[in-house]
Amino acid sequence: MRTVLSMVLFFAVAATAVAQQDTTTLKLGWKHKSVGALNLTQVSFANWAAGGENAFAWTGSLEGKSTDEQVVTSWENAYKFAYGQAKLQSTGLRKTDDVLDIASVLTYTMGVYVNPYVSATLKTQFGTGFDYAAPEIPAVSKFWDPAYLQQSLGVGYQPLPELKTRVGAALRETFTSEFRTYANDPGTPVSEWIKTRVEGGLESITEADWKFAPHMVFLAKLELFSPFKTMDKIIVRADAGITAKVNEYITTGLSVSFINDWRVTPRTQSKQTLALGLSYALL
Repeated sequence: MRTVLSMVLFFAVAATAVAQQDTTTLKLGWKHKSVGALNLTQVSFANWAAGGENAFAWTGSLEGKSTDEQVVTSWENAYKFAYGQAKLQSTGLRKTDDVLDIASVLTYTMGVYVNPYVSATLKTQFGTGFDYAAPEIPAVSKFWDPAYLQQSLGVGYQPLPELKTRVGAALRETFTSEFRTYANDPGTPVSEWIKTRVEGGLESITEADWKFAPHMVFLAKLELFSPFKTMDKIIVRADAGITAKVNEYITTGLSVSFINDWRVTPRTQSKQTLALGLSYALL
């Protein structure tokens, strides 16, 4: 609960900063934004007295959004794909990043701040994941194992173009095949494990997209899901990052991610990434 409160406070501060920005006139029709990035790191040693190990790492990503703004509807489709690997001289290739995230939200705009919406989201990964801390390095996940599909219906609130939030009733499906722990409660006997879990609940999603300087953007997203059967156990996912554009082709960025899913682990999962590499705006 302390983690959830900290995240809510963080997004509240971000929302306060975003609220200082001026609104813009809505333009009808499709608007597209897509950015691809490739980050590379390579280190090589030869007769280096201080010691060291050859290393190579790469991460590729594609992130974008397509929005169709009409007089009475707004249809937003967002996607984020990323994959990365690293190799030390003493080890083989190891995965460092793997994201497949798609979201589609259709909002009926009634000319007020609060508007009804329907949405669908999909989260999974491309490749097999391993627990490199284990001696045998066993696999712990793979493509569509797990996969999370969520549909929801509710109301959205967007006081500013840079900030929006929505709350609604949701249906969440968790798909697994080999790694069924993601679909079952801790303590459930293995003989009773299921592959697919379907549960209803409440969702809350808050997003910020704030260009606070000519070449700097703050992006953040806080996702909460509370199953009806266990309302006191909230599944939390938060992503936040700052991207700075050095020039037309070079960008740098800092991002952090938090996941608190009691079915997977009682501890809060976190990931931090600092990147400098090539970036190109496709649209």
